[in-house]
Amino acid sequence: MNRAGIYIHVPFCRSRCSYCDFATGAFEEALAANYVAALAREIESFDPQGLSREVDTVYFGGGTPSLLKPAQVARVLEAVRGKFDVDEGAEVTLEMNPGTVTPERLHALRGAGVNRASFGAQTFDDRELKRLGRTHTADDTRKTFAELRAAGFDNISFDLIAGLPRQTLAGWERNLEEALALRPEHLSLYLLEVHEGTPLAEQIRQGRYAVPDPDLAAEMYRVMVERAHAAGYEQYEISNFCLPGRESRHNLKYWTGAPFYGFGNSAHSFDGRRTRWSNERDARAYSKLIEERGDAVVSREELDERGAGAEALFLGLRLLSKGVDLAEHRARYHSDVRADYAADLARFDEAGLIEIEGDVLRLTPAGALLSNEVFAAFV
Repeated sequence: MNRAGIYIHVPFCRSRCSYCDFATGAFEEALAANYVAALAREIESFDPQGLSREVDTVYFGGGTPSLLKPAQVARVLEAVRGKFDVDEGAEVTLEMNPGTVTPERLHALRGAGVNRASFGAQTFDDRELKRLGRTHTADDTRKTFAELRAAGFDNISFDLIAGLPRQTLAGWERNLEEALALRPEHLSLYLLEVHEGTPLAEQIRQGRYAVPDPDLAAEMYRVMVERAHAAGYEQYEISNFCLPGRESRHNLKYWTGAPFYGFGNSAHSFDGRRTRWSNERDARAYSKLIEERGDAVVSREELDERGAGAEALFLGLRLLSKGVDLAEHRARYHSDVRADYAADLARFDEAGLIEIEGDVLRLTPAGALLSNEVFAAFV
């Protein structure tokens, strides 16, 4: 996958969810207009010398990109097409929250070139949505999904979170049943992570909600894998499921070491070889930097061969069916994984977390659940 992906960060939300630690803030019309102008300028000022100019995915993430006007989305895409060689069949994804779009806006987004929608249902339980600080209802999710279909979207992804405060196994099963019945092309099914500094972490510290139960989370994970498989979805990555051929082409770039270029505040980039760089996190400071110098890069990292190899190893292991081809890894990074990590591999094999078939190293279903413990050995 030598062709690059483009990530566009849109940092605006109607309100901040209790579990979120992303670089986001409240939506303001004037701030959004200035931000879109800065985005276009950053893209137009980008120097792709020595980098892949061929692009086949564009991903608007956030935040809530659907709060932008379709004309603003079109302006950003125009800048992308003016700077890069965008494939005619490129996957163009826009994240949205239920209830933030109208049929007219969806048709306009389709006209601008958006052909994939990813939206955060999170749960179909209104009480759970309220606890999370979400501004939509379960009915909003159902309505938005129907409107997406009516607007011609045939590639839709849902996000659902397991292990929410006070969520039961039966409640999680009801969420899965409803999502699978709607039959989106893609499902991102996550276990809740509590990040320090978020309102949810503070609520747990105060005793308003219990600390997430790891045994319950493990059972929820087992159930989601089982139900998704039974419904015809392939688990191609630890938290991602799709109907055949409907993987997120953009997200695959992160896991396979392909180049990607991020634009917007807090956006990260990778040249597909050894160099990573990232932008200023604060949206207002980002816009000021773009105005002053045309870019907002605040950090740059050159990975050495060992670091690049280790990163490729744990990212590749996220792709459960594909795994990591150890011969290809050795040729690219001059690292013999079997020898370099012999003790760790033996320990993980004995615990049933990995399997090695020929030259392919994969996580087992148990290893997928405990993947962070495996990945820690390679960092």
